[in-house]
Amino acid sequence: MGPVTVEPHDRVTPDAEAAPSNWVDRLPAAARPFARLARFDRPAGMWLLFWPCGWGLAAGGGLRISAAGGGPAARWWLLPLFFFGAVAMRGAGCVYNDIVDRDLDRSVARTRDRPVASGAVSVRAAGGWLVVLGLCALPVLVALRPLAAAVALGSLGLVAAYPFMKRITWWPQAWLGLTFNWGVPVAWTAVAPPSPAMGLLYAAGIAWTLGYDTIYALQDLEDDALAGIKSSARALGGWARAGVAGFYSAAVALLGASLWLVWPDPLVLVAIIPAAAHLAWQAAALRDRTPSSALRLFRSNRTAGLLVFAACAVAGA
Repeated sequence: MGPVTVEPHDRVTPDAEAAPSNWVDRLPAAARPFARLARFDRPAGMWLLFWPCGWGLAAGGGLRISAAGGGPAARWWLLPLFFFGAVAMRGAGCVYNDIVDRDLDRSVARTRDRPVASGAVSVRAAGGWLVVLGLCALPVLVALRPLAAAVALGSLGLVAAYPFMKRITWWPQAWLGLTFNWGVPVAWTAVAPPSPAMGLLYAAGIAWTLGYDTIYALQDLEDDALAGIKSSARALGGWARAGVAGFYSAAVALLGASLWLVWPDPLVLVAIIPAAAHLAWQAAALRDRTPSSALRLFRSNRTAGLLVFAACAVAGA
């Protein structure tokens, strides 16, 4: 199956991925390339990394209302801490990815103006910024239980290998799913022992990521083919919409199985309906496969993650 041709006038330009104007534009000129290098001007990825942390915390019982005291469980404060960690680690991951991919980025229209690829930030300066962002995430690690901290450190291998996946497999989106949803076992083990429900929730996140990152990859079909970059969107070709629908269906089924193990009550199945409906809407809307539409649908997964979090909170509470 060959790639779907994208007409040049339909492509998303480098600037189209970011908001026309945001707080990054008001930073001092010297700081702006570093903020853009960490994708602070593009918050969608930050939310996609954070929400699985919220799922694991909520479904694992970390937000449970105490029957004795009537107040939140003692570890509710992990939620904002995980958010801070997601911002720092997503930024660090983007910096590392851009250092490794700087030559490939120059060959893709959407990415050729990224700070390292364009020369706005040197590789050495980017390496220093990577260290700073990594250090910012240390307080999160220190606050976790030993098991959860060990699980969190286990993600480093996944992060290190991810930029190379697009060179060696047609399914780098699957590796991204392993990486971006690692927050599920980290947050779960921060409040509860590992369990089959945790594994099913993690698998649901992987299937979700396969769907939304296939949508994201539709933006770059032609340039990726010219540069030799592999992706699930290229592998699926004309079946991309059916593939996304299949991935999302698997995500909903795995989510339902996970939350049923947490709390076997019909209310749990009702709670996942909004998330399921949102994902179904995305798959239906993928009839329009232009890059601008793909980007809009990809960004809507911030809402999908929130809806799954709500379902997890219902089950875990």
